[in-house]
Amino acid sequence: MTDPLSKLSEVFHHHDRDQESPTVPSESQVYPGSDEAKAQYRARQVAQDAQLSSVQMTPGAPSGDAPPPPYAPPSGLPPDMSAKAGSASEKPLDASDTSAPLNGYPRPDFHRTVSDLVWHSLNGPWDFVFDDTDTGLSDFWYAQPRLPDQGKRTIQVPYVFQCAASGIDERGVHEVLWYQRQIQDLRSSEAKERGDRLLLRCGAIDYHATIWLNGRYVGEHTGGHVPFDLDLSDAVALSGYMAENTLTIRVYDSAFDVTQPRGKQYWGPKPESIFYTPSSGIWQNVWLEVVPRMRVVDGSYGTILRSNDIEKGVVDARVAVQGRRAQEKCSVEVEASFYGIPVSKSGKKDLNKSEDFVRFDLPMRLSQEALSKLPAALLQDAPLKDPFCWRNNTALWSPEHPALYDLTIRLYNSTNGEVIDAVQTTTGMRSITWTHGDGTLRLNSRPYFQALFLDQGYWPSTLLTPPDPTACKRDIQLSKAVGFNGCRKHQKVESPEFLYWADRLGFLVWGEMASPYNFSMTGCERFEAEWMAMIRRDLNHPSIVAWTPCNESWGYPDLGGSKRQRDHLRSLVYKTKTLDPSRPVNDNCGWEHVCTDLSTFHDYADARGMRERCGDLQATLTRGKNMFLPAIQGRDGGEDDEGSRHMRGAPVFCSEMGGVNIAVKNDDSRQGNWGYTTASDGQDLLRRLEELLMATVSGGHVCGIVWTQTTDIEQEMNGIYTWDRREKMPAAQVAEVMDRVKKVYYDGLRKHW
Repeated sequence: MTDPLSKLSEVFHHHDRDQESPTVPSESQVYPGSDEAKAQYRARQVAQDAQLSSVQMTPGAPSGDAPPPPYAPPSGLPPDMSAKAGSASEKPLDASDTSAPLNGYPRPDFHRTVSDLVWHSLNGPWDFVFDDTDTGLSDFWYAQPRLPDQGKRTIQVPYVFQCAASGIDERGVHEVLWYQRQIQDLRSSEAKERGDRLLLRCGAIDYHATIWLNGRYVGEHTGGHVPFDLDLSDAVALSGYMAENTLTIRVYDSAFDVTQPRGKQYWGPKPESIFYTPSSGIWQNVWLEVVPRMRVVDGSYGTILRSNDIEKGVVDARVAVQGRRAQEKCSVEVEASFYGIPVSKSGKKDLNKSEDFVRFDLPMRLSQEALSKLPAALLQDAPLKDPFCWRNNTALWSPEHPALYDLTIRLYNSTNGEVIDAVQTTTGMRSITWTHGDGTLRLNSRPYFQALFLDQGYWPSTLLTPPDPTACKRDIQLSKAVGFNGCRKHQKVESPEFLYWADRLGFLVWGEMASPYNFSMTGCERFEAEWMAMIRRDLNHPSIVAWTPCNESWGYPDLGGSKRQRDHLRSLVYKTKTLDPSRPVNDNCGWEHVCTDLSTFHDYADARGMRERCGDLQATLTRGKNMFLPAIQGRDGGEDDEGSRHMRGAPVFCSEMGGVNIAVKNDDSRQGNWGYTTASDGQDLLRRLEELLMATVSGGHVCGIVWTQTTDIEQEMNGIYTWDRREKMPAAQVAEVMDRVKKVYYDGLRKHW
């Protein structure tokens, strides 16, 4: 049997082949958007969060929005990308500040109204024990009021034991972990009488978590990258409503199982090449929350806000309800506002007896009266006559104009008309289209060049966990400061705060899950469960513009010869499209596409190599590792497979490129300064960046790029920024390069149109 790790080594070592001279990234400084209207708009968007002490705004922190380009092309033509770089005199953000604790409400994108939100963070010190002999279950640790004193330590949740912020900072192999702390029931006597429930809410625990309260089994969850909730109410009641309750969590996370989705977490004792230190146990927020027994639930449990129909100007809202008793009557209404101005209200709609959800077509067009109340500064920045900003009086979301509507969802008792639950969230009207047959991917009906970072979301002291409530915001600001308008979130389901800020700051995101590294039924089931859970969690964010279920055939080592492996990847694509038909699916990013909307390829060649490849569409599609698959002729009764091919006119993306580090003196090993190619200094890096991007885009066949990568991570030091988010070169210079690259793309389209 072939060793799956040896197959995997072939996957990433191919990047070192055929590379003659390196290509280049660059560095940056955050500058604020100067437009008063956008500042006012975002202040309104986050005002409710400040009241909640959710994601705290850094006083005086810049918004990080690049100034909008002057869109004034003829109808149907792409915008003229001649945006100016941010002023170098403006104060940069202190990206090294990691002191703020994660004390904000963890789901600012979907929360109960301020008066009804009752929650308590469980981040902070927990008792913690390594159970290396795996005897805790048989010794009934979960039934004890305290974990064994021998080996007991204190860990700072939500940081994994492998990182410094946890207070443990140990990199050895420990597969079984125990956590314990005391909690209190947050419910008042009135809330208990009303039947409100006490939930334990977990952002992500890697990998299999089992939970007890006062020795009573509450539940368990498998999957290290997606959220889950457990109802503690019955366990509290059966324990006699004690003042203090013992919450115990056992986590199992295999250090070696390559069928377990792990992404960039290495399975050896020391990270190497493009793989990093593993993260085991609790790594996202954990909190208690009081909720009504019957309540409105978020995307993870069925609420879908589809906001891509910009021509009709309506949101297709599917609002899901949980905790409803048999034959219990209730109704839902949704209200929309923009910039504090009422836009529409659905009216109450009853849930029928057989379904726990209700659907609305919610109008988003502003009336003339509503338009007249908008601030003049807003309309100056986003003129009503600009179809990229407005469509028939519907405000459109884009990176240049991230317009968000506020939504309030109310659940009513149909018997007495009382409000049972009220939730606040946002939506952004925008369309993503990719089937025009001209090689463009369009945002709000216009061709839009996506300049994306490969963003892997690691920090020096906290690894996968954002170090403070504004860390994700700062990363987006840093990316926009150098002229990038989005990211491909690589092999990671990022904390919800990231998408919260991506929606508000205007940042495109490709969603991607952590991959396993071997093909088996176990691996398929594990990945599929988390993949669908990730989509459900994130599909209501306008910033999400594409889905990538697989990267470089990871987890599918024989797509060239196995119809079974191809069929499973196809099934993921079809399930994704069934749940969300509004976004393109990039089935297998980089090569060996089976069933894809986007023809993506990875190439870490130098500028000459990229020019040779991208100057001709046939060369783009055929050079290097096979982008598409040949037919399989069934043998011994096996089924045939017709293979795959580039669909004529489909968008072509270079979805990984660059990866250039800067040479470090007295280091010839590359083990501590790893990159695909090496620049001599920051200016050499800047030169290579421009040469490589121009070589890729000037041929007129590539409609977007993904640059590796945003920051250095551990030994892979090929970021635009250092790992602690410091510049390697001036931001304004990098932004100017990106503006020139975008202009080349749009000028090329004009020549053909």
